[in-house]
Amino acid sequence: MKKVIYALILPLVVVCGLVFANREIKNETSKRPTTKPLSAAEREAELKKWEATPEGIKFKEWEVSPAGRKVHAGIANIWKQISAFTNMEAVITALSLPPGSRLGFGVMARINDVDYIVTFEPEKSQLGQLLSLKVNDKIFIRSHNVSYAPKYSYPIVSCEYAERDGNVIFKHVPRKGGC
Repeated sequence: MKKVIYALILPLVVVCGLVFANREIKNETSKRPTTKPLSAAEREAELKKWEATPEGIKFKEWEVSPAGRKVHAGIANIWKQISAFTNMEAVITALSLPPGSRLGFGVMARINDVDYIVTFEPEKSQLGQLLSLKVNDKIFIRSHNVSYAPKYSYPIVSCEYAERDGNVIFKHVPRKGGC
């Protein structure tokens, strides 16, 4: 009888030991130090280091080129509305983005006589209304963000709200579980 009890207890002890050992390993890996954000001086040093690379040099050359100056002028043109998050009247000029773009769903639009790439991050339920847009449609958009890249000849407006004829056709839905 004792042999049977020992035979049953021994595997139980081994399994419990493995479970506790595995638990300790998982707890140790979660105690890794987190990287803290760079200070302003460190960021400035990293930026200077990047500007010395071939990519940084190309970017700086693009910024002072006519195309780069045109993009920066376009950003300055709508900066007040972007910072105040107010309506901007946009006229759709094309339903597709420039060839080779990797910005997701978007359209080309003219705001204050300047062409922009307007990108959306739609939910499936919002896609139908955005696909109903046509060339020369007037829409009102709001955005907190405008960006640029040397790959594109136009500023990129990330749309957060859009309406047509008084009806909301797009409203940015915040991502779940974080930023």
